[in-house]
Amino acid sequence: MSKTRANLLLLFAAALWGLGNVAQKTVLAHLDALSAVGLRCLIGGLLVLPFVLIERRLPAGSGYFSSLARVGVLFAISITLQQLCYLGATVTNASFLVSTTTVMTPLAAWLLIGERPTAGLTIAAGLTVLGALLLSGGIAGLSGGDLTAILSAACYALWMVELGRHMQAHARPFTAAATQFLGAAAFALPLGALQGNLSLAGAFAAGPELAVLGVFSTAIAFGIQIAAQRFTPAGHAAVIVSAESVFGALGAAIFLGERNSPAGALGAAIILGAILSVAMSNRTPQARAPLLAGPIPFDAAPAFAAAPAAWASDRPATNSGPAEECDDPCGDANVFPTRLPLGTAPMASIGPAAVAVSMAAGLVARSPR
Repeated sequence: MSKTRANLLLLFAAALWGLGNVAQKTVLAHLDALSAVGLRCLIGGLLVLPFVLIERRLPAGSGYFSSLARVGVLFAISITLQQLCYLGATVTNASFLVSTTTVMTPLAAWLLIGERPTAGLTIAAGLTVLGALLLSGGIAGLSGGDLTAILSAACYALWMVELGRHMQAHARPFTAAATQFLGAAAFALPLGALQGNLSLAGAFAAGPELAVLGVFSTAIAFGIQIAAQRFTPAGHAAVIVSAESVFGALGAAIFLGERNSPAGALGAAIILGAILSVAMSNRTPQARAPLLAGPIPFDAAPAFAAAPAAWASDRPATNSGPAEECDDPCGDANVFPTRLPLGTAPMASIGPAAVAVSMAAGLVARSPR
């Protein structure tokens, strides 16, 4: 998948989240926050679960399960804190404070994996926060719910960095999605049953909202992000998905009759301009050491539309060492991966063609002159 295609998919995911904010607000008329999170994640997890079977034949690399556990725990904490912050914060404050993930993510990527943000990305991240502030109409004091929103933004930043690292190293988007969704459901539903108003009648009453949140805002939107973050840096992804606030304002205007001020319109324009600058930029943050690369047999483009035939391959992925471009004009696209590990040449990456060349060279060396 190209970086441009990944960015467009992230923008589509942001649209699903933004338009789904209407359902996220109205569902609280029937269910408490924890029950709503648990049920939407349960629906999303069950929808993705059958596709995990496609990935069962892929080998699990070193550190796979610990990496998957970190991603799942961070996701469960982030989405739960985000829903809880609406209990003690206004929608205006919560929407703006959660959007500060845009600034926190490049900083977290720099501190955790040495992914130094470019000047353009830093400016774009700052502009999206400014735009979100204008779009929300400003902050009216800080409450406990506001602090929860800030904590949620910080957890989302850590999650995006860890998710990007996990996807580039291990892929398996369906498994990652199912683990996150079902893990969050297992975390939130017992709390909703004990401290909330979780009931069968409430779940049926919130059926339309849960269908929108579970199918579109969870299974499809988060699934797209999980697949796309293998091909775009976490800092870029954070800026692009900040378009959620713009689509959220658009959805509120269409379905709830809410209207934005001229300052809000200016804020939306600033956010879209920052996103456009990042999406069209060819520069990417430079890391201390490139993340793991290799011929993962999955393009992950329309990940939740169709499963590519490449999954049937038993060829193991090469997941070690920095990567350099391979421009061999004689290389077969089915034999040579797009990127080869620097300084190493595993047999799985070289393929039978190179083996044949080596054997022929040996025969020539032994033949009489």
